[in-house]
Amino acid sequence: MFEFEASIPLSDKKHDILTVGELLIDMMTTEYDDSDQCDTYQKLFGGSPSNIALNVKNLGINPLVASAVGDDGLGRFLVNQLQQADIATNLIQSVDDSTSMVVITKSVATPIPIFYRGADYQLAYTSGLADAAINSKIVHFSCWPISRVPSRYTIESVMDTVRKHGILLGFDPNYHPMIWQKGESGIDYVKSMIGKVDIVKPSEDDAERLFGKASPERYLEHFLELGAKLVILTLGKEGAIVSNGKETIVFDSLATQVVDTTGAGDAFWSGFYAALVKGYPLKQALFLGFAVSAYKLKYTGAIVDLPHLEVIKEKYGL
Repeated sequence: MFEFEASIPLSDKKHDILTVGELLIDMMTTEYDDSDQCDTYQKLFGGSPSNIALNVKNLGINPLVASAVGDDGLGRFLVNQLQQADIATNLIQSVDDSTSMVVITKSVATPIPIFYRGADYQLAYTSGLADAAINSKIVHFSCWPISRVPSRYTIESVMDTVRKHGILLGFDPNYHPMIWQKGESGIDYVKSMIGKVDIVKPSEDDAERLFGKASPERYLEHFLELGAKLVILTLGKEGAIVSNGKETIVFDSLATQVVDTTGAGDAFWSGFYAALVKGYPLKQALFLGFAVSAYKLKYTGAIVDLPHLEVIKEKYGL
């Protein structure tokens, strides 16, 4: 069991974290427009695992990212963004399909996405990916790569490898029915993953899609009943509740200004993972995750120019 006052022991590995999954374009409106009338968009780097990789690099730890993009201008744009951040791109696969895209309306609430999927779920399991997983302290993935084949089989292989080597495994159960293969709801499959990983961080919206309407406390119970070891349930402006199965802690939101919520969950993961790698106790790592998320909320887009974790720690008095 993960104790809140203790650090999570991590293996001594070459890479601090490997994120596996989608690398895509976020095409975001330049204005707040819930009526869908805005006709001006900006092209932004996107994809939850890839966002985390860029963020943790800024925060001061060493990431790798494994993804698939199309052999097109958008794919080259994304790879170039990683290279400019000094992140290795040898695990980015170029495939015969268009680079995936999400169209998003800029929002201070939960953004409503429209999905255009191509290359992202073509990610293959390779010897290079297996080696990277074995040599990472933490491996992270989201619902995107498990929502379609063949990337689902890739994640299953990565999980088998990771579990054999005792590597910390994080899963973002960001379930959305629109990203799944036609004819498959995906809910049962997502639930089957919960007990196979170490850490899950659902939002309240994610939890409602998986379990229906319930209280936050009941959502925690649902995840724990499925075998979750540590559940971080984020509640937007209401903060979060976190349980290790024995103890539950309530966290207030640290956000003082909300410009755009896109990528706020990824920012939390980033601060949390960076703090774990740096050896902070679990409870403080959680606070630092929320601090990084609060910092990101002041800016537009999933990726912002984050300072080192220690700067954010001092800024929020943590």
